[in-house]
Amino acid sequence: MTTSGKIAPLGYLSDQETKVDLLNNEAIARTIVRLINETVDSAVTIGVHGDWGAGKSSVLEMVEAAFPNGGDVLCLKFSGWQFQGFEDAKIALIEGVVNGLIEKRSLATEAADEVKRVLKSVDWLKVAKKGGGLALTAFTGIPVVGLDDLVGSAVDYVKSVVTDKDAREAAVKQIEEFKKEKGDKPAGRSVPTEIREFREAYKELIKKAGIKRLVVLIDDLDRCLPQTAIETLEAIRLFVLWDKTAFIVGADEGMIEIAVRDHFKNLPEIDLSPNNARDSGQNYTRSYLEKLLQVPFRIPALGETETGIYVTLLLLGRVLGENSPEFLELLALGKAALGKPWEGKGIDHDAIKTAAGKRFDEIVDAMTLADRVSPVLAAGTKGNPRQIKRFLNALALRLAVAQARGFGDAIEEPRLAKVMLAEMFLHPTVFDHIATTAASSEDGICPEIALIEKIAAGSAKPDAAGDEEATPEAGNPVIDEWKTRPDVLRWAAVKPDLGAVSLKPYLFVIKDRKNYLGSAAPLPPKLAALLEKLLGGDMSAKGALADVKSLNLPEAVLLFDALRKKVREASNVEARPAAIPGAAVVVEAHPSLQGRYVDILEALPPDRVGLWVASGHAFVTDAAPKARIEALREKWKKATKNPLLRAELEPKKPARGGRGHGNV
Repeated sequence: MTTSGKIAPLGYLSDQETKVDLLNNEAIARTIVRLINETVDSAVTIGVHGDWGAGKSSVLEMVEAAFPNGGDVLCLKFSGWQFQGFEDAKIALIEGVVNGLIEKRSLATEAADEVKRVLKSVDWLKVAKKGGGLALTAFTGIPVVGLDDLVGSAVDYVKSVVTDKDAREAAVKQIEEFKKEKGDKPAGRSVPTEIREFREAYKELIKKAGIKRLVVLIDDLDRCLPQTAIETLEAIRLFVLWDKTAFIVGADEGMIEIAVRDHFKNLPEIDLSPNNARDSGQNYTRSYLEKLLQVPFRIPALGETETGIYVTLLLLGRVLGENSPEFLELLALGKAALGKPWEGKGIDHDAIKTAAGKRFDEIVDAMTLADRVSPVLAAGTKGNPRQIKRFLNALALRLAVAQARGFGDAIEEPRLAKVMLAEMFLHPTVFDHIATTAASSEDGICPEIALIEKIAAGSAKPDAAGDEEATPEAGNPVIDEWKTRPDVLRWAAVKPDLGAVSLKPYLFVIKDRKNYLGSAAPLPPKLAALLEKLLGGDMSAKGALADVKSLNLPEAVLLFDALRKKVREASNVEARPAAIPGAAVVVEAHPSLQGRYVDILEALPPDRVGLWVASGHAFVTDAAPKARIEALREKWKKATKNPLLRAELEPKKPARGGRGHGNV
């Protein structure tokens, strides 16, 4: 949808790894490739670390692209996540490396003897796994046993741990059949001997392949269950000391550390107290990973400038096509800007116009959107590329649905984007207030938005020292809280403004996550229970004072707004509405809401109020709201036809020798 209100088609941004580098992570990939080429005579293990969605898979794709098929470096890719739940991850990796080497270098016929030797060794490791995992712990040393001993151990192990009769018999039968198939093994052979022979056969296979380096890319390890992750890492240890083999592992270190702790159950608990200078459990998990992955590369989160460039390239690539000559020029501009992110400069707009040429008009709206949403996306997503894509895809999807439902000009892309930024990246209580206030008002407007937008734009000062009425937002507890929050101010500064716009159409579009329209959004259980007490009469309301005091301000505002709605729904205000005592208790517990309490009184029809309005407001002590009540007393006195109420609203004469107090 354009800024004029016309919906334009928006493409889906794929979350799959890509060889098109919008993040300038190509520098990491090039460095890894250089390291591999400069260490061909030794083994190396490399870790590509980063948070979920940071771009690890894309870096591995770039490394793979640097080693095309047929060269002297053979690149194989492995995902433990794909094998999870189907077979042992150790065997899957070992067999995957061997089979990949055989297939990609056509060694089945050229090196038939070596292939036969190494595949027999893999089979041997498989039966060892069936014997309780004996051989696969042999990387750190196991007892020497022959084939008969190993099979016997496997059978004994199965009989002792498998309780299901059918499963037990099937496992024993499988092990014994393996013994028949491998009966040509000389007696007395040990599992460590078999592993040594596997290594030797593997080295011969590398020689026959005629390659200077085998590179194995392991991706999605942090998606795996802890057992799968550990088994994959243990399998890597089999290759670690072998010349010409390089492993590149893409994983979040934090997730791998969790897997290590899960695997080694007896590690001490991590002590995060300030006085704990060293934690043995945490140090072990770090050491385990550091020993295995010799060279770590970490993909940093995007800053605000980098996020702006990334979002711009995403949106422009979606409009122009990533393979178009115009976008390729823009991509070069983006990479140049990413070369000095500390300068805080994005891609120059004049340069974009020149690069886009005749297609510039097609990308104007995308550029505007990128400029507007980038600051909030940078903070809200903490610079995570996947989260940024998810936001843009959600925006595109909702726009498409709005278009299909015929909402037309009622939904504008930049305004929907700003509403969604609040929905996804502001504190839930902030957005709940915006949405519930807009949904319950006739015009669909949340008045606090206009106030905070003025403050964020600099046209209203956050504080007016010594003058509570200096600005419209003075005395508004919501604004008092919002203006202390950098995330809210950052969001409020995003254009266009929403302060004078009905949000109801936008709340309808986003109701796939939460419906604020049709019926009021339910209060959280804690607040709903308090609301019931506050509506139960004077004694019940006063008894809830301590619980109301324990609420934070946003919670108190939600509760107060629920009470205010109850007052508005009252059909007869000559009798005191049931919500008034509860509202008084909330204001007593949170004095910053005094102005809101007076708002309730000012909304009452002055000619229909009852005797109750003349007193019971002593908890209103601040000067500004107290003055407003005095003005209301005059208004009620003039409008009412009730002589008793008029008499009660008359100013009281001071007592002799004392001072008058009034009935406030």
